[in-house]
Amino acid sequence: MACWLFKSEGDVYPIDALAAEKGRRTCWDGVRNYQARNMMRDEMKKGDLALFYHSRSEPMAIMGVVEIVAEGYPDPSQFDPKSPYHDPKAEPATPRWFMVDIALRARLKRPVTLAELKEAGGFEDMPLTQKGSRLSVQPVAKKHFEAIVRLGGLDPRKL
Repeated sequence: MACWLFKSEGDVYPIDALAAEKGRRTCWDGVRNYQARNMMRDEMKKGDLALFYHSRSEPMAIMGVVEIVAEGYPDPSQFDPKSPYHDPKAEPATPRWFMVDIALRARLKRPVTLAELKEAGGFEDMPLTQKGSRLSVQPVAKKHFEAIVRLGGLDPRKL
């Protein structure tokens, strides 16, 4: 099992919105970065777990754990001229952009802030804590995933 992190702006799509979805599940569409696309298309597998992170909010923090429930498939928004994620170069026969489906597994008992991770030590090699790390989808080392889940008040073995 691989571990990941999904960034969502807390005022655009917070963890509460995911919790309110039917089946606590949603598609992760609109990603328009080739590196993130490649991870979703080629590397994410059903059953992988990910941290759900509120970016551009105060405080920026990891709020919960989600599970990949559908592996990468073409993002239909790329073909929709009315969508803000439309890509005029994308063709249904050769899609450029992919997405996965995620489902909420658990909310952390308390948010784990970015500032806390930077101060704690041991997370220096985690992409989220590195300067200039802007990817909306990132890999997370299993040791970091488990430590963050513990900091958030949950037992990673019970997820």
